[in-house]
Amino acid sequence: MTEVKELAYVVYEASSLDDWERFGVELLGMQLADKTADAIALRTDRKSYRWLVERGPADDLAASGYEVAGDAALDALIARLTAAGIEVDEGDAALAASRRVDRIAVTADPMGNRVELVTGFADAGTPFHSDTLLGDFVTGAGGAGHQVLLSKGVARETYLEFYEGLLGFRISDRIVEELAPGAVADLIFLRCNPRHHSVAFGDMPHPKRTHHFMVEVTDVRDVGMAYDRCMDAGQPFEMTLGMHPNDHMFSFYVRTPSGFSVEYGWGGLLIDDDTWQVRTLDRLHSWGHRPPEAVAELLSQATGKETR
Repeated sequence: MTEVKELAYVVYEASSLDDWERFGVELLGMQLADKTADAIALRTDRKSYRWLVERGPADDLAASGYEVAGDAALDALIARLTAAGIEVDEGDAALAASRRVDRIAVTADPMGNRVELVTGFADAGTPFHSDTLLGDFVTGAGGAGHQVLLSKGVARETYLEFYEGLLGFRISDRIVEELAPGAVADLIFLRCNPRHHSVAFGDMPHPKRTHHFMVEVTDVRDVGMAYDRCMDAGQPFEMTLGMHPNDHMFSFYVRTPSGFSVEYGWGGLLIDDDTWQVRTLDRLHSWGHRPPEAVAELLSQATGKETR
């Protein structure tokens, strides 16, 4: 197979590594894998890392690492991209070593997001350990999780030609919801393994390249405990607890130190390619996922006390 098989890792550029270490380890339950003056690496499973946070001013997504099956698959994928007129650079040994992979090829999607196609993503030398989780993070065949990226005005057919036509992603479904008169959210969700989606795209007002990254846990109690930790720490929330109608994820959204969000969830849907039917849904949330200020206002009305 020449298609991408998983979202292996993400690289972020962040202005405060100390804040990110606290956020990832203490609040989300990740394991600090490595730390230098210019980067931290965070683990969520047996892999040497899943998140790499490098020092820099952007406070945004820097790269997405997608793993393919092996050298033959990577060679075929490079040839396919090149034949389509897309520039691909073979990474050198230093870059491969820094990403803990055997090989790496670097390209960019139509929005300008750096895409790293890799083979041989390394396991860590020790088992994963979290000081806070009751269960584990859900990775395995589903990869690190999923991310929702901003299409930045690029036509859907253009980025689908890259992700679906060239990288081999498959459309899971689409959500189109009118949020207010004249304001429509239109997102499309793509998968490369049984996880409902590894990447999704929407054209909405947002200052970052990425809207959020989702991490999933095996024990629903860990969602509630992480929710409490973030709340007790004063970490800003984007959305309170709720559930999505398409991937059935029970989750909340909390802001990272860089301003985009992490979705922290449980119970995500796995897709059987033989039976799945693509559909268009008309709502982003089955229930909940409300803005925290709206919840605070409703609670103040219910108790008869004003919020401050």
